[in-house]
Amino acid sequence: MYSDRPFLRGLKAGIPIGLGYLSVSFTFGIMAVSYGLSWWQAIVISVATVTSAGQLSGIGIMIHPGQYLQMLISQAVINVRYSFMSISLSQKTEEKFSGIWRWLLGFFMTDEIFAVASMQPVVTRPFFAGLAVIPHIGWTVGTAAGALLGNVLPQSVMSALCIAIYGMFVAIVVPPAKKSRALLLVVAFAVFLACVFQFVPGVKELSSGLSVSICAVAAAVFGAVLFPVGDEERGE
Repeated sequence: MYSDRPFLRGLKAGIPIGLGYLSVSFTFGIMAVSYGLSWWQAIVISVATVTSAGQLSGIGIMIHPGQYLQMLISQAVINVRYSFMSISLSQKTEEKFSGIWRWLLGFFMTDEIFAVASMQPVVTRPFFAGLAVIPHIGWTVGTAAGALLGNVLPQSVMSALCIAIYGMFVAIVVPPAKKSRALLLVVAFAVFLACVFQFVPGVKELSSGLSVSICAVAAAVFGAVLFPVGDEERGE
């Protein structure tokens, strides 16, 4: 019976993401307050955006009034990857997942939610809605906790919390990669590109949002060219 209730399945699948978001948004809450924002302003930002890199970049610009063009460019570059994720995931959504529903639920698209949703054979509206609930709550609660209680925890604990999100990514990617050679090679290629953008002079100066977007598109093209999926494999 549980398998026939997609909203509850999505809700359960979102629990690890929500727990991972607690640590990252906790750090954002601390940074926002340290930059001069009030605790409630930090919470409003997290409720209205849900983009870790975008929020961390945004508050750095917000403390220098008048840099609206820089804010626009930085946010567009950092968050453009969500457009690619949405386009990719739209190939798996059910027929009812269209129109206003894509506008409403697309707001909750993040790297982790995309990773979990893309593992589904078909993404239904109830499943995606359930998947988005706890991550959004975790992101908001973590921000509030960081803004209100950040000075209580020692720096060593703060540093440890920031690693949790990477562990969550590993838990999402490794199991399916172990079962699929094609997926493993695509992941390895993406990791290689990420290292290039991290360490190679000339490209390491690019923003994290732009580098992630380039890596995502390049890895997708790599996988599509070398490991094309036939219509029969997609169930068409």
